[in-house]
Amino acid sequence: MVTSTATAIKQALRRTPPANTPAWRILRRQWSRELRSSTPKAVIAVALGIVDEGFWGRVTAYELILHHPGGIEALTAPAVVRLGRGLSDWASVDTYACYVAGPAWREGVLPTRVVHRWLVSKDRWLRRTGVVCTVALNIRARGGRGDPARTLAVCAKVIHDRDDMVVKALSWALRALVEWDRKAVQSFLATHDGALAARVKREVKLKLRTGRKNG
Repeated sequence: MVTSTATAIKQALRRTPPANTPAWRILRRQWSRELRSSTPKAVIAVALGIVDEGFWGRVTAYELILHHPGGIEALTAPAVVRLGRGLSDWASVDTYACYVAGPAWREGVLPTRVVHRWLVSKDRWLRRTGVVCTVALNIRARGGRGDPARTLAVCAKVIHDRDDMVVKALSWALRALVEWDRKAVQSFLATHDGALAARVKREVKLKLRTGRKNG
């Protein structure tokens, strides 16, 4: 059943690639309905079978797990890592970090050491992944419950990173934490003022003052 479902999804994506995100999401919801009675492990197996099928296969894999009851909790650390192989653009990275890796980390499935290992990778996309994982800890819409300790531990490891993708992720991570612990964010900015990129300081300070990223 798992193999046939993965094959059917791949064939559908190859035969008629979605024209846009709304068109793709109609398909993903249909596949989620078809898999509703399947076990979480079966859905994860399907996801692993389609994650290498281009961009649409990758994001389908992530959302099938996210929207299946018990999907995140049924993941294993090796499965999470396997689902993230080959990331090479910001859209895929952010979907993976917010929908799979971050929630898995939050729920204790993915060890902190794996996230921290990503932060020192030569691969800019893995470094961004590690930082964006903190969003799942703090954004209510992503299931976040607030986690200043883990968030700031990640942020501290990339304060000197000047890759644009990482700088933007660091700003996002700190802004997401503002709702839960303003004082901790303010203290972080003060402590690392000389090391942080100007963009991070500007956007986070504006968030603290106005609640917005941009003026």
